[in-house]
Amino acid sequence: MSKPRSTSKPFEISKWTVWEAYRKVRANQGAAGVDEESIAAFEVNLKDNLYKLWNRLSSGAYFPPPVRAVEIPKRDGSGSRVLGVPTVADRIAQTVVAMTLEPKVEPLFHPDSYGYRPNRSALDAVGRCRERCWRNDWVIDLDIRSFFDSIDHELLLKAVSRHTEHRWVLLYVQRWLSAPLQRADGSLVARDRGTPQGSAISPLLANVFLHYAFDAWMARQFPTIGFERYADDAVVHCTSERQARYVLAAIAERMAQVGLELHPAKTRIVYCKDSNRRGQYPDCRFDFLGYTFRPRKALNRNGVMFTNFVPAVSDGAAKAIRQTIKGWRLHLRSGHTLAELAREINPIVRGWINYYGRFYRSELIETLNHIDQYLARWARRKFKRLRRRPRRTWRFLARVADREPDLFVHWAAGARP
Repeated sequence: MSKPRSTSKPFEISKWTVWEAYRKVRANQGAAGVDEESIAAFEVNLKDNLYKLWNRLSSGAYFPPPVRAVEIPKRDGSGSRVLGVPTVADRIAQTVVAMTLEPKVEPLFHPDSYGYRPNRSALDAVGRCRERCWRNDWVIDLDIRSFFDSIDHELLLKAVSRHTEHRWVLLYVQRWLSAPLQRADGSLVARDRGTPQGSAISPLLANVFLHYAFDAWMARQFPTIGFERYADDAVVHCTSERQARYVLAAIAERMAQVGLELHPAKTRIVYCKDSNRRGQYPDCRFDFLGYTFRPRKALNRNGVMFTNFVPAVSDGAAKAIRQTIKGWRLHLRSGHTLAELAREINPIVRGWINYYGRFYRSELIETLNHIDQYLARWARRKFKRLRRRPRRTWRFLARVADREPDLFVHWAAGARP
């Protein structure tokens, strides 16, 4: 009774780390979780909320709440994908663990792993894939069926344990993996496999799992074969069809060993056809990170037309862009000026150009021309002199574009009326 009671915590977690994690979560924004508490509501009592979170994490008493399940339709229309939305406090706690674990595992990751890594992007992966398609005749387009829903918890925890000396990191990763999903009707779904997409820790855990399941295994088994992987989306390059079939069979066997399965309909062997590779094969195109790789017309340095195997905005991405443009209903905003419309849509269009316009921009320009079609309809509704006069309308837009070529970012990029 005479001995002073210890005030130290079982786990040493810096308050500064919790604060930095909060700043990252705040910068990323995001929806509310099952408690319906937004970031703004969390910040009303910020100091106490962060202290409580730090105290529970440091004492080992933090138990994550259920993750709110949100279904979003897949881009290809084949169904829906379930995202898991944690609470604000849970996102901060996950970021604390991610900030602690990432410096340990990041130096070990394969150079051809691009997803959710610092100083790497999806465009880097697309560019590297383009270069390798020029040098290799065949591609294996890999699709892992329901990857985020199929991750083996035991194997993942084993992989994480190899890269941290902090018991609390492993403890909380285990608790997050087993946290249930809460559906819209309030029912809870227990989970014994997988990690929900949408959480702050899931991308890092997915990279750790696939580093051992795929990247490191490929480096051991097929050290001369290049690949690009962005999360669970991967492309493997081969020199012959025979080699591609052999490697694909080996990858399928490896995925089965770690509890994963290749999608039988979406995993394909593709021939990189161009002017020099003129074989006739059923599959000569594939999609990767919003780009479609296929034979396209191009000009060489001497201005001679030839066929190249290059990426451009995918059909699915172009369709989504056109649907977004249609949803703006620009032609009905006759009370707005062109400058006001430009200020509203330019940030979104600039994002499309920066991503989908990196390679073979002319394909994207063709899609962005739909904006001018709606602007022409806007002009005919706004000005009586242009009604039922389509040619005069297009001449009006052309004069505006000549006078103010930077008014709309798609005009500056080349999509001129």
